[in-house]
Amino acid sequence: MLEHGGRLRGVVARYGIGEADWLDLSSGISPWAWPIPPIPASAWARLPETDDGLENAARRYYGAPDLLPVAGSQAAIQALPRLRQPGKVGVLSPCYAEHAQAWRSNGFLVREVLEHEVERFIDVLDVLVVVNPNNPTGLSLTPERLLEWHAKLAQRGGWLVVDEAFMDNTPQLSLAAETQRPGLVVLRSFGKFFGLAGVRLGFVLGESHFLKVLAGQIGPWSVSGPTRILGQACLDDAHGHQRQRARTQAASQRLFELLTRYDLAPQGGCALFQWLITPRAAELHEFCARRGILLRIFLDDAPHNGSLRFGLPRDEADWLRLEQALRAFSRERA
Repeated sequence: MLEHGGRLRGVVARYGIGEADWLDLSSGISPWAWPIPPIPASAWARLPETDDGLENAARRYYGAPDLLPVAGSQAAIQALPRLRQPGKVGVLSPCYAEHAQAWRSNGFLVREVLEHEVERFIDVLDVLVVVNPNNPTGLSLTPERLLEWHAKLAQRGGWLVVDEAFMDNTPQLSLAAETQRPGLVVLRSFGKFFGLAGVRLGFVLGESHFLKVLAGQIGPWSVSGPTRILGQACLDDAHGHQRQRARTQAASQRLFELLTRYDLAPQGGCALFQWLITPRAAELHEFCARRGILLRIFLDDAPHNGSLRFGLPRDEADWLRLEQALRAFSRERA
């Protein structure tokens, strides 16, 4: 299993700090979780129904012609390689490591490529995987460029897989509306923007026949009845979407400015995190961890070899705590 952010219990014993006393900034998940709607007892007692309105709410929210709910986009990441014969896959890197892992584990030859290398290799690839906006770099690619890559792959029966887990703040960059095109697969994560990662809900957007094949691979009832009710309520809350976009964008900008103030200007980011490349990544990670602040560290993502991802603080107490740690780090290393 690969390492991920949010594994708080693993550091509790190491640093001798109680779980409730940590400021966990290691995950790119909104710190403001949606309120949980009332869940009727029947949702727990009966098998989930697929005509309860969740799919329609998701189509409206994403602007997609067709989609398939899954138990988190991770479920789709692991299932997609089982729908093709082994071949050559390009993964635009550095990115969420589960993509390359899933294809390699299913017998595909995987090449991790940088953005400027895609054109060099795309004519020999069967699948290209892109995370947009990227995690952890925050790189955003235009729909026009992605559709150019898709056209080159599709003419040979290839796929473009676009993981849009962090797209909710920038829907104008999404390829959701284009997913009726054969060979274009878009993954959307529910938990990050809505602050409900434990719900385990995601969506695969694609051409209808492809989604039927994928549904057969994943199997029935992959999304629980309570999750379907909660998901629909969140997806239909248009006022809440506007509020969440505004406060996450403002918090991300504030985080950028805070890090910059202490000579730690981020090199990338999006509405839910900031990304810092620094040769002092391990040092800063350890310094913060000793103070009960957990960051996400990347130590072997060539060519950067030393970077940190900062999630968003939730309230003023969290902001103050982070700033005090950064100030102390700056003074100690001055």
